[in-house]
Amino acid sequence: MIVVTIGTNEQPFDRLVAAAAALEVDERLVVQYGSSSVTSGPGEWVDFLGFDELGALMREARVVVCHAGVGSIMLARQCGRRPVVVPRRLDRDEAVDDHQVPLARRLAGSGLVTLVEDERELQAVIASPAADAPVAATQSLPGVADLVAALGERLDRAGVARTGAIEVGGVPAPASR
Repeated sequence: MIVVTIGTNEQPFDRLVAAAAALEVDERLVVQYGSSSVTSGPGEWVDFLGFDELGALMREARVVVCHAGVGSIMLARQCGRRPVVVPRRLDRDEAVDDHQVPLARRLAGSGLVTLVEDERELQAVIASPAADAPVAATQSLPGVADLVAALGERLDRAGVARTGAIEVGGVPAPASR
């Protein structure tokens, strides 16, 4: 199964949804199109999915395609999928700025997502073996351990008493000294 989601953003993402409508696949396709003007195509099309329902579909999916929203990316990874991300772009009126572009490029450079900047490449990317490679849902982001340690040190320097461990993405910070 292939799951395509544009997230819960109020802005349409017709470029991604149209690319999903053009996919030629011989497996189940579920497209969450939100406020996009393209609302039908091959497979199952819904405007919005609840969090639990989307998570269940992502866990079952061979491939997850999403915008480069942090929530969608994190959910896909928590469901054991390395998402194929298509960042929203300001020049296409898909977002209020281009923040998704550098985020997607950085995550792709770290090997955490597969980046598709040209939607015409989506068909080929979905067909590639790398598209359905599962990931460990607990794999932490590069640099998280250093970030958590630095946060713990700052709290210690500020004299903030910690009653419990700080943990980010399964990485614990060192205890207060």
